[in-house]
Amino acid sequence: MFVDKVKVAVQAGDGGNGVISFRREKFIDRGGPDGGDGGKGGDVIFVASRNQNTLAAFRYQKELKAEPGKSGAKQRKHGKSGKDLLIPVPLGTVVLDEDAQVVADLAVDELQTVIAHGGKGGFGNAHFVSSRRQAPRIAEKGEPGEQLTLTLELKMIADVGLVGLPNAGKSTLLKSISHAQPEIADYPFTTLRPNLGMVAIGKDESLLAADIPGLIEGASKGKGLGDEFLRHVERTSVLIHLIDVYQDVTKAYQTIQQELRDYAVDLTKRPQVVVLNKIDGFDPKLLSAKLGEIKAVVTPKSTTICAISAISKHGVPELLKIVARLIKTQQKRQSERKTTKTIPFLRLPDEAPAWYVKADSDHFVVTGNKIERFAKRTDFGSSESLERLRDIMRKMGIMHELTRQGIKPGQKIIIDKNSIVY
Repeated sequence: MFVDKVKVAVQAGDGGNGVISFRREKFIDRGGPDGGDGGKGGDVIFVASRNQNTLAAFRYQKELKAEPGKSGAKQRKHGKSGKDLLIPVPLGTVVLDEDAQVVADLAVDELQTVIAHGGKGGFGNAHFVSSRRQAPRIAEKGEPGEQLTLTLELKMIADVGLVGLPNAGKSTLLKSISHAQPEIADYPFTTLRPNLGMVAIGKDESLLAADIPGLIEGASKGKGLGDEFLRHVERTSVLIHLIDVYQDVTKAYQTIQQELRDYAVDLTKRPQVVVLNKIDGFDPKLLSAKLGEIKAVVTPKSTTICAISAISKHGVPELLKIVARLIKTQQKRQSERKTTKTIPFLRLPDEAPAWYVKADSDHFVVTGNKIERFAKRTDFGSSESLERLRDIMRKMGIMHELTRQGIKPGQKIIIDKNSIVY
């Protein structure tokens, strides 16, 4: 089954806990703390792969979870880090977060992207030795791994995309010029999933063609097969717009152009070749008239217009040569754009406070990435660990701000869903 859009839950591995351990607890001068650190949690990594062609596997595997890190051990032994979870995804997969923002665009074969980072391991008590604290009973908890809900969308990567109304002959043309075996039948919406085919042009040249399922008026707004397959056109360098010569060719052309224009990305700006198909047995005078009709409405005027028969392959070799030249021109332009020097964008440093304190009825809430990370690593069941957290808050100036806002002894301070008493 072809699946090109799916939602998944991603969980990176939690970091392992640090441990409290002493070589000879009763004789500190002869030994000391030797608790090891916890291991890092595994990352969730997506890998672009040409060997995958659909997101169907994620239809049944909705949760992706990496291995957590192991806790530390005595003699300062570091806990084993959790294994990274490598997930192969089809080439052209776009990863979106819950706000529909792009997290990753896996458009290059074997490209790896860390989607969710594993939590850092907590420090063991060997880390907390000082002249004031020679026998620390403090060990940190491992940080939780990142948890994300993501949407995966597949946008096929092809050199040329075949577009047109249902039954324009796109699948027939793809089968004629490649080894692809799309379903072909004389009824609308025969093609229910995009098909890819490698097309040989001469001895040393080839291109990848994608047959995009038939579009109808209103497709860009979700009508019929909707815009589910228009996204696959986004990555193509050139479009072949196929039109059934027996149809009202002007209306057919304008219908598809409007849908390409109304899509989220204006696809009419892609180079196109407009092709009248199914010309076997068609009256030459009528064909000339049809070509004239199309020429009158096609924009830009420099667009190549030709006539072929996908079944008999009449005119097909010439069409492929035209398309190959257009692709080379597009690739050259893209290469020039990439090498053009641009003025670097300089970002001003983020001067936002590292933390915030907010009074809330009978308690205070402290927020901020750094202090929340410390809170996540704190064992709230240990008085020494809590005292260390208070020390950190004093050094950061949080305690001073709490006093300024009128906190009283006994009131609670909430940090990352945990609480301590002032």
